[in-house]
Amino acid sequence: MSERPTYLGPTHEQVTYVTTQQIPTAVRMAQEVLPGDMGGIFDETFRTLVPALQAQGIEIAGPAFALHHKMPGATMTFELGFPLATPLDGELEAGGITFYPSSMPATHVATVSHVGSYDGLGRAWSGLMQQVAADGHQTALPFWEVYVSQPTPDGDPSALRTDLVLPYEG
Repeated sequence: MSERPTYLGPTHEQVTYVTTQQIPTAVRMAQEVLPGDMGGIFDETFRTLVPALQAQGIEIAGPAFALHHKMPGATMTFELGFPLATPLDGELEAGGITFYPSSMPATHVATVSHVGSYDGLGRAWSGLMQQVAADGHQTALPFWEVYVSQPTPDGDPSALRTDLVLPYEG
């Protein structure tokens, strides 16, 4: 099993099993978010958090992510932020948002890259979960998405890369 985060490597369209390391993060807690509200929360969070971390001299150590604490239903509960080179020392207030120190867990995960628009993420997650079950594993929480490619207003949505990361047991 690899210790290197998959988002630092090439796109991997086949399910890959790795062990993650605990990584310190700075996050916004988003609770009971409606699917239609996600885009605004993501935009507001990243627009605010990046300059706030830079102003504090805190190094961002990788692409943005969303770490989900429960399976999505009518609403979603997740942490949204960035991995850091060093842990955040307490809460960080910026733009009316409170950002908290947290971490991405050290655990066994199955991961795959989704290349394409965010509209295809549901299908990609379903495929990953089915493959993990077919390989004899039981999925676990929390799971997360790593937004390897940053969307831009003039960018091609079909070229976006999102790495899906699913903990498992067994």
